[in-house]
Amino acid sequence: MLVLLPPSEGKAASGRGASLKPESLSLPGLAPARAAVLDELVELCQADEEKAREVLGLSVGLRGEVGKNAELRTAGTRPAGELYTGVLYDALDLVSLETAARRRAASSLLVFSGLWGAVRIGDRIPPYRCSMGVKLPGLGALGAYWRAPMETVLPEAAGDGLVLDLRSSAYASAWKPKGEVASRTASVRVLHSQLVDGVEKRSVVSHFNKATKGRLVRDLLITGARPQGPAELVEVLRDLGYAVEAEAPARAGRPWSLDVVVTEIH
Repeated sequence: MLVLLPPSEGKAASGRGASLKPESLSLPGLAPARAAVLDELVELCQADEEKAREVLGLSVGLRGEVGKNAELRTAGTRPAGELYTGVLYDALDLVSLETAARRRAASSLLVFSGLWGAVRIGDRIPPYRCSMGVKLPGLGALGAYWRAPMETVLPEAAGDGLVLDLRSSAYASAWKPKGEVASRTASVRVLHSQLVDGVEKRSVVSHFNKATKGRLVRDLLITGARPQGPAELVEVLRDLGYAVEAEAPARAGRPWSLDVVVTEIH
């Protein structure tokens, strides 16, 4: 099973290990594209702080992030699983997993990134600020930029198992499973259900969406469940206590759509 996760804007304040070694990152087929994004981002942030802040969509209060980007090659690093913070990663709580579940996380979780394309949670990277929605002056919109390298690398990473897609729309734009891979992909959204004047209303609420996705992945890792396809995933999640509504694709070569319905977060 391959689980596709979004990153988080929240990150550890600093690295605490050796500096970046690009050749050590997983998915080496993405290396040339990573180098190009890294080169342009560092150059931009070293040359003109105000322009960099505008390109990256940062407020004045976040101008310090530009300086961090300027030093990406020499900054300390952390495993990606420790670097990313925020609601989803708090709920996932990788550090508290037992050894077997951690091994499963290391082999199955893939975090998408505007700067790195995608990394595994054990890959050591420095804190950075560069979302998939950024449009760099030279390379253009990163969502579109990553599609070509991803098209070759991601199907190989997916192997012949289930692909559980928990990415937000911006990160999903960088790679859309096609053909046979798509047929064993399940794209999940979380809907918050509440009664309003006696009528059920459903909506996508950021906190519920992120926290539930983190808990869902954690539960799969702890149990060691290995669903082989979307239909089996639905049954596994229901057995774990999730309210799941599934929609099989109308035609072959399309992902399944799964709605996880929640009323509260415990």
